[in-house]
Amino acid sequence: MILPAAVLLGLALRGAACAGDHLHARGAHAHEHLNKREYPQVPITPPYRPLVWGDFNVIHTTDTHGWLLGHQKLSFPEPDYSGDLGEFASFVAHMKEIAIEKDVDLLLVDSGDLHDGTGLSDGYPPGGVDAHESNKFLERLPYDAMAIGNHELYIYANTYDMYTNFVPHLGGRYLSSNVNITIFNSDGEPESVPVGNRYTKFTTRKGRRITSLGVLFDFTGNDVNTTVQTVANMVKEQWFAEAIAEEPDVFVLVGHMPVSYDNWPTVFDAIRAVHPWTPILVFGGHSHIRDCQQYDGRSMALESGRYMETIGWMSADLGAAKGNANNISFTRRYLDQNRVTYEYHTKMSNQTFDTAYGRSISDGLQELASSFDLSYLYGTAPQDYTINQNPYPSNGSLLSLFIADAIPYALSINNTRDSIPSIFITNSGSQRFNILKGPFTKNDQLTASPFTDSFLYISNISFSIADQVLPALNNPANQKRKRDEIEKELWSLGVVDTRYRAWLEEMDRRAGMGRREAMAGNLTLGYVTTDSCPGTGDDTLHMALPYYSIPTFIGSNPPNVTANTPIDLVFVNFIEAQLLGVLNGLQNAKNYTTADVSLYSPTLANAALGLYAQAEWN
Repeated sequence: MILPAAVLLGLALRGAACAGDHLHARGAHAHEHLNKREYPQVPITPPYRPLVWGDFNVIHTTDTHGWLLGHQKLSFPEPDYSGDLGEFASFVAHMKEIAIEKDVDLLLVDSGDLHDGTGLSDGYPPGGVDAHESNKFLERLPYDAMAIGNHELYIYANTYDMYTNFVPHLGGRYLSSNVNITIFNSDGEPESVPVGNRYTKFTTRKGRRITSLGVLFDFTGNDVNTTVQTVANMVKEQWFAEAIAEEPDVFVLVGHMPVSYDNWPTVFDAIRAVHPWTPILVFGGHSHIRDCQQYDGRSMALESGRYMETIGWMSADLGAAKGNANNISFTRRYLDQNRVTYEYHTKMSNQTFDTAYGRSISDGLQELASSFDLSYLYGTAPQDYTINQNPYPSNGSLLSLFIADAIPYALSINNTRDSIPSIFITNSGSQRFNILKGPFTKNDQLTASPFTDSFLYISNISFSIADQVLPALNNPANQKRKRDEIEKELWSLGVVDTRYRAWLEEMDRRAGMGRREAMAGNLTLGYVTTDSCPGTGDDTLHMALPYYSIPTFIGSNPPNVTANTPIDLVFVNFIEAQLLGVLNGLQNAKNYTTADVSLYSPTLANAALGLYAQAEWN
């Protein structure tokens, strides 16, 4: 589908607009907690063994989602991930020096999703473009290959900004094998072109010939004037056959696609049909988990978590596998993203670790946070509120805080309907990240509750009916389609929560009775990974996070009224169609349609926690 030329041009111009042109001066808000820490403020467990180097090594990032200042809260496991991009840049620089000393290859790759996650990416002023400013810091790292993610494609202006402003800095190493953008060509005609390169070929410092692809999973939630080709169709393309025809020393496949239960085997098998023994290294992403697979004895596929929590490491002894069909010796490691990890593996001290280059990135990110006013203080959270580490409902549940406390308060402000009894309903996916004890800032609000949804209402619903809506929404028997079909559709739209939470739940289950022993051993909370590759992947020992399942939909505490009392049924616009279907299934007195729905309040969902914090946490 092609938009009218005037509309396309308008989007393109907006995409090209520089957010930096609109930066506003900061107010005098306290921002001590955003200042760079010389060293973590709480004790952090170091790795328990050195990395294993091969003659070919790769450092991997994925799904960074704007978390370039790292995790700044003091509640565990956040300190495990407290490094920032500048410290990571210094780590990479030191590792490059070690690679030269060892006379081996070391690459740096990324598997996409740079947008949507924190105030650094999302906190831009009016007229800006998501991640336009934060991506300038990623440009400064020596990435050998980067792949596009689905979060680069939800809004055309973001894709166009990547195409125009980010991709040129990568010198042909930004890969979008199956993703196009529609732009105007030199003749002023709309034309669909790759966002980056379909593939790249390069030679390493040690003379190894690399062929690299950058593949996105079968994503269907992309904006108009962007195109995602299915992986199955991509491997049938003539350009693909030409790209893999010449045998390299190693294929390095980078892409925004999970290494388990997705379509990497389709790409792998297409290459294996031509090159049965060539080493293949795969670096995936998207599902936010730590994972590893070996599709055969001469390959390894690694996925390295999310949100600058995990840095992936893979090593391979390619020299020993040359000229034979023997299995290749691989290792993989999941590094906690913090300064203690970095100093341990580079054998540096706190005094010698920082590079001027890394420092300049850290300082620049702090300046960006300041210019976006990210430390604006709403209040001080008295405790941790989590999505899955506390039961829902409970006093420690962020979902309870949001729907039972924050939403009723925020939507009551200047609302003439406030005196009418009501029930509020939203989806649990409305909350993206935990709120942790301490300062609750603009950055925390953008990180935890980013979605600009409106709240609608239907009036004069009898309480006895309204009180059945939430249980019916959460009851799969009342869904018209099976749950697995719904989840398949959500997956194609880019929703990863189900896969990530299943991973956390399994981790908690495995911990089981061992949790008590782990506590006795003074282990801190963190990821405890079980994957399909040999040995132990985690770089640092932890006690698994507790996990509590949550419903798809959440609701406020019901009002204390009689069954026949007419109340307002208030719900987020995101679930309007689903809620109308459920409501009509619960009663037959009236067939409710969108004509019966009105706007409840001009206050949007993403403002609720800040308004509540200003009222209750000061």
